[in-house]
Amino acid sequence: MEPDLSVEFAGIKLPNPTILASGILGVSGEILIRVSRAGAGAVVSKSFNRKGREGYRNPSFIEVQSGFLNALGIPNPGMEEMREEVEVASKQGVQVIASVFGFDAEEFAESAVMGEKGGAIAVELNVSCPHVKELGVEIGQRPKVVAEVTQAVKNRVHIPVFVKLSPNITDITEVARAAESAGADAVTAINTVLGTAVDVDSGLPILGGVLGGLSGPAIHPVALRAVYQIRQAVRIPVIGVGGIEDWKGAVQMMMAGASAVQIGSAITSKGLDVFREVTTGIGKFLERKGYSSVREIVSMASTRRVEG
Repeated sequence: MEPDLSVEFAGIKLPNPTILASGILGVSGEILIRVSRAGAGAVVSKSFNRKGREGYRNPSFIEVQSGFLNALGIPNPGMEEMREEVEVASKQGVQVIASVFGFDAEEFAESAVMGEKGGAIAVELNVSCPHVKELGVEIGQRPKVVAEVTQAVKNRVHIPVFVKLSPNITDITEVARAAESAGADAVTAINTVLGTAVDVDSGLPILGGVLGGLSGPAIHPVALRAVYQIRQAVRIPVIGVGGIEDWKGAVQMMMAGASAVQIGSAITSKGLDVFREVTTGIGKFLERKGYSSVREIVSMASTRRVEG
């Protein structure tokens, strides 16, 4: 009998633990459908807010050693248009998580309501984008503000609320606890790591927005550490994201404490096949080890303390 790859957390059930991460291919309903049919258990939309944003000037996305730097500035067409895109995918049976952001609690709540109207199964609050002033720094690094935003959204929607946490903070567990205390149903960890790049010929920063978010394999150990620490600190589920490229990275993340995993940057090299590749690999690993369900490995590493 093949191992059960389905996962259930925060009131939702997915056929497998892989989820398309926000910011990757998530601006179009048709593309979200394609990703779902390629094997993703769920998909997260592009982050959107009330009136939309143009984003930063190019170059806004560059490849660096072991990953990517982006300073896109969260370009999006706004919540009305994104509601329609979420609805297109939802009506085709796609499990869509609406990623929303705002510059105050009310804007977060309004955007979340629009995601729910489009048929989203949950909303993910992007309080942690590292390169948008007054969003990543001002919100994601302040536990009280994260709690305020979370509570405002919880008061307005009837679907689960996830809070995406920033690694660019002294103690990520403090923000996780704040989100939990305000009613968050789960936390997503982590968003990108703040970085930059400099052109040696001109002596100037390469990115149009100067500072950017690092993603890809380089941040996987950082994400694993965060998931592990958060799992010790809160009772709500954790969704792990950061540098997962194959089944082993996904298994590591779940063993550290993640109930599900998000995949983003790996799509640039492996395409949409990465979702089936990861789930197939997880299934073979579970079978080889004698596990009947993927849920059996969740938090395995966090329950085995190393002495010494």
